[in-house]
Amino acid sequence: MHFDLIIVGGGLAGLSLACALRDTSLRIALLEQRPPRRPEGWDARVYAISPANRSFLDGIGVWKHLDATRIASISAMQVYGDAGARLDFSAYETGVGELGFILESSLMACELWENVKRQGNVTLFCPGSPQRVEMREDAALLGLADGRTLSARLLVAADGRDSWLRRACGLDAFDTHYNEQGVVANFACERPHRGIAYQWFRDDGVLAYLPLPEKRISIVWSAPDELADELVALPPDELCTRVAAAGGHALGALSPLTPAVAFPLRLMHVPQVVAPRLALVGDAAHGIHPLSGHGINLGYQDARALAETLAACQPWHDIGSLRVLERYQRARKEEVLLLQTGTDALRRLFKAELPGLKPLRNLGMNLTNALPLLKNMLARYALGGF
Repeated sequence: MHFDLIIVGGGLAGLSLACALRDTSLRIALLEQRPPRRPEGWDARVYAISPANRSFLDGIGVWKHLDATRIASISAMQVYGDAGARLDFSAYETGVGELGFILESSLMACELWENVKRQGNVTLFCPGSPQRVEMREDAALLGLADGRTLSARLLVAADGRDSWLRRACGLDAFDTHYNEQGVVANFACERPHRGIAYQWFRDDGVLAYLPLPEKRISIVWSAPDELADELVALPPDELCTRVAAAGGHALGALSPLTPAVAFPLRLMHVPQVVAPRLALVGDAAHGIHPLSGHGINLGYQDARALAETLAACQPWHDIGSLRVLERYQRARKEEVLLLQTGTDALRRLFKAELPGLKPLRNLGMNLTNALPLLKNMLARYALGGF
């Protein structure tokens, strides 16, 4: 079976790419092992979506179908240093309606999946598992576990950080392991959060409170491995007490909504995200520390940029040629590198224990907070750039 492009991986980035190509004449195959499902109650894995990516999801026909009662908007953010510093961001002061939106991963995944199922130019292979790949001059061949062989002018790796397709095609990925884990869980809180997101740079990691609808929050605690294992093993009531105390009881007492789970954190740099007949998107193309909250925002912008590159091609253009794909790579390289470098540097700054550094970095936060023009420039860049 022959297609114009084959997307390997039906996560958020791969599904959004397929949706973004809905108005093109491209014939698309999408491979995924299993369809997304909604958990009972609240999904512990949530994402902060920037206004730019809300617009992207709206443009591909997804946002309007999401359950608005499961989405919380961020009206302000309070960031605390490890020695009394504070940095405040406000949607009102920045001149926007919201700084971002918090919503569950599975909420977006299920709606994207339903859109793709209805899309006339997409053929779903689910379950679909690739086992072999062969790159030819005029096409790429992908062999499936069930014995079928697909061909296309372009393969897109959207199969996550440990991408099978990226490794099978020989593209290098360089990992920096942080020896940390991101601990995530959801809680009901005693006091209303009023749409405020909180972040604390602590001696034992970075803790974030993210607002969920009504009096609920989701937390991400980027903690050293030993502490992360300890937190996940705590009984629910003890975890609530620990998380509330770590956040200075900003929202009063907490009660559990989901168990705590943890995932390893690492920086992943992929020097080349394209090759002849291959493009990488999402976590297959880059990895970033969660303290910036931009993980899936980068993936959605990958999908947007690649879709725009492919849609701009004329029918006689070869969408799998390196000449075409390098346009996509150039479009994404600067933003990804800037965020990876900046986030990693910020993490290292607050991990470092050099004499005199702690008061200096906290002074820098306070000075930034006292300069509205600089602060609003930083907020606007994050809002519009990702």
